[in-house]
Amino acid sequence: MTSLTIASKANQAETLPALLVAEYAKQSDPNAQINIDFQDVEQLKPNEESSLELTLTGESPSYNSRDVIHSFLQTLDNDKIQQWIDRVGAFAPTDFKSVEGHLLDFDALLTLRSYVVGYTLTSADIAIWGALRGNKAAYAAIKKGAMLNVTRWFQFIEEINPWIAPAVQSLNAHAQERKMAKSREGASYDIALPDTDKGVVTRFPPEPSYVGKICIGYLHIGHAKAALLNDYFAHEMYKGTLICRFDDTNPSKEKEEFQDAIVEDLALMGIKPDKTSYTSNYFQELYEQCVKLLKAGKAYSDDTERETMQHERMHGIASKRRDASVEENLARFEEMKKGNEEGVRWCVRAKMSVDNPNKAMRDPVIYRCNPQPHHRTGDKWKIYPTYDFACPIVDSMEGITHALRTIEYRDRNPQYNWMLDALNLRKVHIWDFARMNFVRTLLSKRKLSKFVESGVVWGWDDPRFPTIRGIRRRGMTIDALREFILKQGPSRNIVNLDWSLFWATNKKYIDPVAPRHTAVAKENMVTAIVKGARVAPYTEDKPKHGKNPEIGTKKVAYSSEILIDQTDAQAFAQDEEITLMNWGNAIVRSITHSLNPLHRSLVTDLELELHLQGDVKKTKQKITWLATSGQELIPVELVDFDFLITKDKLEEDDNVDDFLTAKTEFRTDALADGNVVELKEDDVIQFERKGYFRVDRAFRHGEKAVMFLIPTGKEGKGK
Repeated sequence: MTSLTIASKANQAETLPALLVAEYAKQSDPNAQINIDFQDVEQLKPNEESSLELTLTGESPSYNSRDVIHSFLQTLDNDKIQQWIDRVGAFAPTDFKSVEGHLLDFDALLTLRSYVVGYTLTSADIAIWGALRGNKAAYAAIKKGAMLNVTRWFQFIEEINPWIAPAVQSLNAHAQERKMAKSREGASYDIALPDTDKGVVTRFPPEPSYVGKICIGYLHIGHAKAALLNDYFAHEMYKGTLICRFDDTNPSKEKEEFQDAIVEDLALMGIKPDKTSYTSNYFQELYEQCVKLLKAGKAYSDDTERETMQHERMHGIASKRRDASVEENLARFEEMKKGNEEGVRWCVRAKMSVDNPNKAMRDPVIYRCNPQPHHRTGDKWKIYPTYDFACPIVDSMEGITHALRTIEYRDRNPQYNWMLDALNLRKVHIWDFARMNFVRTLLSKRKLSKFVESGVVWGWDDPRFPTIRGIRRRGMTIDALREFILKQGPSRNIVNLDWSLFWATNKKYIDPVAPRHTAVAKENMVTAIVKGARVAPYTEDKPKHGKNPEIGTKKVAYSSEILIDQTDAQAFAQDEEITLMNWGNAIVRSITHSLNPLHRSLVTDLELELHLQGDVKKTKQKITWLATSGQELIPVELVDFDFLITKDKLEEDDNVDDFLTAKTEFRTDALADGNVVELKEDDVIQFERKGYFRVDRAFRHGEKAVMFLIPTGKEGKGK
């Protein structure tokens, strides 16, 4: 038995000649036993740079294209064939300039020839044809007819060997399947992060804080992308380490309770950091690094008023304190450290540039004085580093190898690197990715907090909010959330995503497992008498999910009086045959309308006659219903929501109040089947023909259940 293994990711100009010669050997000898296998790699033996492996019984394997092809030719004596096989490698380079000369020579050879050697087909024709077909540059030139003789010969060889096309397809099909698999997975994560072979450590640095009196310590969908990407690269792609580090550098804003909220939000997304740390753990080291900059003349103390400093930075004007002596700067920093009246006037600025075109490099503030106690360190410190100073230093100290940041930080990347260079600290690789934006959605903490403060929403877990808690309360599953975000990948392209795609992903997860129930809207619901039904009510066990028996069974009640939605009743015609789902067909024998001249279209009563032998496939109307007897009907409130704003994308100068949606909450009272009494908070179900719902409040006697409609991507109201 002969076995040929091919690396399907390798250069086809090297692998295709061997594949075709092997197939040619099988065509020439029907008894030849040659097994061909593909592996989804670029090299079979990385140390030997081999894309092929040929194993013959009782012999050592061959690894390069020339040796593999020669193994099939060992019974042949024609030296010219052997010589042309040796020249196949000349057509392997993928840039056209490298093969152009060889192609021109080959074209001249074929001027009066139909075959490479002699007057019949040989392995030389097959091998060279394979090399040219596998070389994209050469193949493109041949298809254009740039070399007439080569093109003529190429087409002729393919025409007289109909087995060639399927052989080529076998290799291409394997590559195509790989591409399709990547497409199904979503975005590409092959972004060539450097030095991953040395280990990967990423970090997610949330900042719990306040805007005014409102806590903004809850993660939203934009934070979710950053957190999940760091988690993916650390845990799934490179089997490394993920650190969750709280940037608690501002004692005026930090609250420990909201750090707990962030940890809970991460857990909701299925993210488990390997380590949790705090920037405040490094206050001593950061202080020492600032002193180091001051002593090196790379930073200075400044008491310029805030407005003046902003003006000077904007217009490239040097601060009057920029050239102060090292001794003076250190003295001012010590005053800041004391937190006294003199100290609070000063800050420390990095001495980067006065007029750099990148304004982030114009002497940024790196330390401030704040006498307020810190929730973790108490009164020990009166000075605190800025995020831009602390982040690169702590990244380097904690062993972060790759800092994955949203693209809005791009202008500050030179600043990040300047800090590490100035302090001679270990470098950290930076990768920018685009933040995730959605249509008709605000992700600004300040604007979201205004909605909370003004009562536009119930709180940070409002199902209309883009917070993790909000979308989870609306009915998003963790698996769907992770899949959707990870499919966006680490791309740097900024796009405004549609919520419909988000919720369509969620539907894939909830549809196979959501138990089916029935609800009828109470407003103008219609009572129908069912002739032919049993006099006494009864129940039958029916599957909760028609396609998933593992979900279990439910009790379906039947009686001679049932309730039907008004919208269904209005669609019936006299003597029309309809289908009562989970029961069978019935014929509409009588329709009674309202006597009120203002509501003539309203149906008040129906009379149906069972026709269980009828064909359910032939009916137009297939409706849900509820028996009035044989079960306890459960009162429920069905709630749907609309977007909070009316404009797809708000511009910087837009006033949010001008684009608020007038009504964003829609409530419908309904009655549901008796099985609903068993539902618990957070259960996800489907009310058939009404949609998927998450139980926000379970039924309690005397208190109706509240259920939120889960979008599926098809509704007009998405979020």
